[in-house]
Amino acid sequence: MSSVLLFGACIEGTVLRDKFGEAVRGNLVIGTLAWPSPWVIVFGSFFSTCGAGLQSLTGAPRLLQAIARDGIVPFLRVFGHGKANGEPTWALLLTACICESGILIASLDNVAPILSMFFLMCYMFVNLACAVQTLLRTPNWRPRFKFYHWTLSFLGMSLCLSLMFICSWYYAIVAMVIASCIYKYIEFRGAEKEWGDGIRGLSLSAARFALMRLEEGPPHTKNWRPQILVLVSMDSELNVEQPRLLSLTSQLKAGKGLTIVGAALEGTYLENLPQGQQAEQSLRKLMETEKVKGFCQVVISSNMRDATSHLVQAGGLGGLQHNTVLASWPRNWKQAEDHQSWRNFIELVRETTAASKALLVPKNISAFPSNGERFTEGHIDVWWIVHDGGMLMLLPFLLRQHKVWRKCKMRIFTVAQMDDNSIQMKKDLTTFLYHLRIDAAVEVVEMHDSDISAYTYEKTLVMEQRSQILKQINLTKTEREREIQSITDSSRGSIRRKNPAAVTTQLSVTEEPAASSKEEKPEEEMTWTEAKCDGEQAKPIGATTPEAIKDFFNMKPEWENLNQSNVRRMHTALRLNEVIIKKSQEAKLVLLNMPGPPKNRSASLISLTLHQSDMEFMEVLTEGLNRVLLVRGGGREVITIYS
Repeated sequence: MSSVLLFGACIEGTVLRDKFGEAVRGNLVIGTLAWPSPWVIVFGSFFSTCGAGLQSLTGAPRLLQAIARDGIVPFLRVFGHGKANGEPTWALLLTACICESGILIASLDNVAPILSMFFLMCYMFVNLACAVQTLLRTPNWRPRFKFYHWTLSFLGMSLCLSLMFICSWYYAIVAMVIASCIYKYIEFRGAEKEWGDGIRGLSLSAARFALMRLEEGPPHTKNWRPQILVLVSMDSELNVEQPRLLSLTSQLKAGKGLTIVGAALEGTYLENLPQGQQAEQSLRKLMETEKVKGFCQVVISSNMRDATSHLVQAGGLGGLQHNTVLASWPRNWKQAEDHQSWRNFIELVRETTAASKALLVPKNISAFPSNGERFTEGHIDVWWIVHDGGMLMLLPFLLRQHKVWRKCKMRIFTVAQMDDNSIQMKKDLTTFLYHLRIDAAVEVVEMHDSDISAYTYEKTLVMEQRSQILKQINLTKTEREREIQSITDSSRGSIRRKNPAAVTTQLSVTEEPAASSKEEKPEEEMTWTEAKCDGEQAKPIGATTPEAIKDFFNMKPEWENLNQSNVRRMHTALRLNEVIIKKSQEAKLVLLNMPGPPKNRSASLISLTLHQSDMEFMEVLTEGLNRVLLVRGGGREVITIYS
């Protein structure tokens, strides 16, 4: 651009408007300005033309070969073949023929408009693609240019189109006709020929064609987006009990994925069909109110557990299936006489894990904002403890696209030991976020290897022994209170007789057999883990380290050391909760990794105790936090540095 302006400033307007160069006796204007001789421009132009020609002759055949191999234009498939070493022989031959045709024209004035049209059209479609990507708001389209706006791409596209018609309007029309014919040819060869009747028939044909073309396997990480199955419960009047679940779903709409709102009803299909239809109408009405674009589905079964399982298994169609399940945390599960609610929740966690689907569990869903609320400040805090594919990174990014969370800042916390290089960890994580094009503040939290306090040991031991006693013996309410009080008094007396170091040493010795037992290697990768950590010895129970946190998030205790293992994990949850409260108590939303369920599926007392312990652990971990979103990844990467 500067060269054009400088040339225009050095040459009179009458000379520039002299098309045939009579004012400079037919010489080159640039040559006239050149120093020391006009031949400098002649030789420079000659070698530049040769270089550009050789570059085009080398790159164009490979581009043609790639297009032919992709099968975009079917009649070009023959040019996808070549030598054994990949040399595009046939594509090179076709390119040479096209070049020779341009040379045989023997007039640059006739060839130049053709080349200009194709170059301008290429740049026009690049700008159009950028504008469309921005308007579609795909999660993995994150331009690094800070001041980028889709109007810039639209402006570039408009300028290219204008220049095409300014240079030569009839060449521009011919080029656009050729491009349209190629597009329609590709569409005709690949699309269905059954058009149906009217706009609805065209829509059905396009939907069927898209579903048939959609692969049933997992999509590429670049194209991954949250396809959410929202599990809601209905009250006796068939109204949704947790409407804020749909508000949260609407706030995640920047993911541009499929949304299925599912509800389960207990009964038989023939007898409860009217109730099912009424529940479906109630879901549709609430979806319209919350501006959730998607589908609703009601399943009627003999029990709620099977109905929920059917929704998880059969949701979606073909390759368009949900990859994420959104369900609320069971309300008042500790006070409820019937334990079926939290048992169903544990089974839901098991099924989503087995199906390799992500699970989102908002805790205290009634405190989540509605679509009409606005946060003018605050933070969305991510406690990145286990690397589970990037869900913890992607969800805050999607939430911040919504007007409710737009002004909230994103913070990412990760945990390190005292002897780790926290400065380097922070630098590496900052670089990682830069490549992901995610704007977030990074903080590395160092947790001390302090011994377990007497208060912590008493609280955890009483909770564990209470769960064991209430499950193993059948007592009245008064007898249960007496038993729990006796356990508490006994624990206090034991703690007074032993110092914390002695308690730590005793529990560490007790856990040595459990540490030496063979455990399954966890699928998740800890964010601070290095190769050297694999060979380290087991830390004492009192040491709240990332190794202890790793055991907590794996949730795979040794059955023969149930008490000690749960005490250790409960202590880890308490220590981690203290750190989270200190850093994120004022945060508008806290995102945490959700531990997986135990593998034992038996109905024995020890299995039921483990299930209840899991719920207790999560209660302790999130105690004191207003809004918590527990996240468990589906076992695959969902975010990438590539757009």
